[in-house]
Amino acid sequence: MAPAAHVSAVRSLYKRILMLHRFMPIDLRALGDQYVKDEFRRHKTASAEEATRFMAEWQNYKDTLQTQVLEVVGNKKLVFGSDLSEEKLKDFQDEQIGQIYELMLESTKPNRQFDIQEEGTPK
Repeated sequence: MAPAAHVSAVRSLYKRILMLHRFMPIDLRALGDQYVKDEFRRHKTASAEEATRFMAEWQNYKDTLQTQVLEVVGNKKLVFGSDLSEEKLKDFQDEQIGQIYELMLESTKPNRQFDIQEEGTPK
């Protein structure tokens, strides 16, 4: 992919993911937005092979999230995420496993790090 086309594809995917996060509960949105921003920043200087894999995985995430958002619109039931297969986990480096574990802990604990309230709700 030509550099300009690649940059355009990355920006488009990044913006679409952040837009889809708007449908998530506010605390998960804050967590997800920060994670996406950090990961995209961290991979700015990735090799061509890493960038291809990075884009494929984030495209997959975007597709999954988009499907879940469309299901939520009809049901009003918020269910986000998906399970990672053992095969998929074997592809991750130790650092990535640690990141996923920390993300799982943060997104499932009752008192999340992000204590953000919707506008208009009393504190």
